[in-house]
Amino acid sequence: MSDVTPLARIAALTALALSGAVAAFATMAPEIPAPAPDAALVEQIALRTGDTLLPAPAEFLREERFQRGDTLAGMLGRLGVSDAEVRKLARTPVLRRLRPGHTVAGEVNAEGELLRLSYLAARGTLTTVERAGDAFRTMEGAAPLRAEIVMRSGTIRSSLFAAADASSVPDSVAVQIADIFAGDVDFHRELREGDRFAVVYEQYFLHGRPVHAGRVLAAEFVNQGRRFRALHYALAQGGGGYYAPDGSNLRKAFLRSPLEYSRISSGFGMRRHPFQRTWRAHSGVDFAAPTGTRVRAAGDGVVEFAGPRAGYGNMVAVRHRGQYSTVYAHLSRFAPGAQRGARVAQGDVVGFVGQTGWATGPHLHYEFRVAGQSRNPYAIAMPAGEPVPPADVGAFRRHAEPLLARLELLAANPIALLE
Repeated sequence: MSDVTPLARIAALTALALSGAVAAFATMAPEIPAPAPDAALVEQIALRTGDTLLPAPAEFLREERFQRGDTLAGMLGRLGVSDAEVRKLARTPVLRRLRPGHTVAGEVNAEGELLRLSYLAARGTLTTVERAGDAFRTMEGAAPLRAEIVMRSGTIRSSLFAAADASSVPDSVAVQIADIFAGDVDFHRELREGDRFAVVYEQYFLHGRPVHAGRVLAAEFVNQGRRFRALHYALAQGGGGYYAPDGSNLRKAFLRSPLEYSRISSGFGMRRHPFQRTWRAHSGVDFAAPTGTRVRAAGDGVVEFAGPRAGYGNMVAVRHRGQYSTVYAHLSRFAPGAQRGARVAQGDVVGFVGQTGWATGPHLHYEFRVAGQSRNPYAIAMPAGEPVPPADVGAFRRHAEPLLARLELLAANPIALLE
């Protein structure tokens, strides 16, 4: 080591001493166990890597729509409910009220046991089935619905319903539009390509999901260049309806059509009789519609006759104020309460479309009579309802202003808006 410098010799000796000390400490020190892995970290890693370290979820939340032709067992099976549970639930009365279109939310555990199930029934009723030990309890109450205002517009290409579908407007809103303007627009014969509509209506939501559309608040329809506007207003003394911006009533004393929406299959006047094969005067208007379609009273009145009558089949006759009366024939059945002497309001259902009497297919034969003589309901001027009362005019104008502003916005920007 004569060639090694003193400084290098010192460094070598120091390194040798340190290595010996480390070795000695390793033999004397007790064994220290490795730290246990953090459970949460393992779960996170397993979740990311797709390993099977995580336990199965305790509960499953699913939604299914009850379809046409569906069965309770089939729908529950899609929710993940076990066969044993399905047999128990089959005896639950409220589940037998499920109808096509109902959306069912279910909470099921890993064993297929139902913990909770709910669906929104008619008239905003929330129906719930909940586990209570080995049995189930049912609860029904008003659903916590939240209303929002929706603004939409559209252009007619073929029909009102086709235009409504293209603009994501619900059918129930399209029906209201047709009803509101029925006194001014013949939706059976006067629609033209390029006609436009704008509508402001209520949309109800349950837990952020759209449930159903509500009332039309304001609407505009442009038919062959003629512009009509309607605003809904509730009178201070009760009642109300749809009024033009000047306060005149859009509601006529009579509906031109007793069906919400259909096709005229035979008009008023001379025609070849389908049974007698001779040319005879047709004293009414025929509307082609599926069996079971609701037939509405054209105006306020009293049922004068309800029953079978020769070639008319099942028929309802209503006497209205003054010299007016209406007839509804070939009905499949009568509405509950549509019996002689009963009072009906405009729009009340008096029966359902059928094929009774002299009828070659399901349709409604409708007659509009003045002093006992049949008249063409599409060729006479219908009297209007009462306007906004003078005492309500100021409140009506204040109510109308923001609604008219919304219609103006839609006219300038034909888009769909949700507030």
